[in-house]
Amino acid sequence: MTALRTVVPHPTDIEQRCAATGMRMTEQRRVIARVLAEADDHPDVEELYRRCAAIDDKISISTVYRTVKLFEDAGIIERHDFREGRARYEQVPESHHDHLINLRDGSVIEFTSEEIETLQQEIAARLGFKLVDHRLELYCVPLKDADKGR
Repeated sequence: MTALRTVVPHPTDIEQRCAATGMRMTEQRRVIARVLAEADDHPDVEELYRRCAAIDDKISISTVYRTVKLFEDAGIIERHDFREGRARYEQVPESHHDHLINLRDGSVIEFTSEEIETLQQEIAARLGFKLVDHRLELYCVPLKDADKGR
């Protein structure tokens, strides 16, 4: 069995990616891009707004919503729905990774596993397909909670 490896984020420069698409970068968009690039979690829009407003109190939540949608449509950030009823975001990663979501506290652990990647390709081939993309989200509770029957 191969070991799981926790992904250490290597932030890409969201501002450069925006510029490469020809997107006009206002100062508020720059703040939002920087906050997203520095995030080591997967913030929702409300959390992103709180972080941005701490830097620039003129940023409105509607500006954050519009900018997140713009970045998502441009393929610069990814939207995730981790079964919490709210969208959470991360910049499009440089390399593939999967997510393990703690249902108790909402924390998200990014990881890679060559064994899982190989198995997914083998299953697709066995069923007559070539795997071209996938997203794996594992939902869990801490073992100490599971042992108590929760």
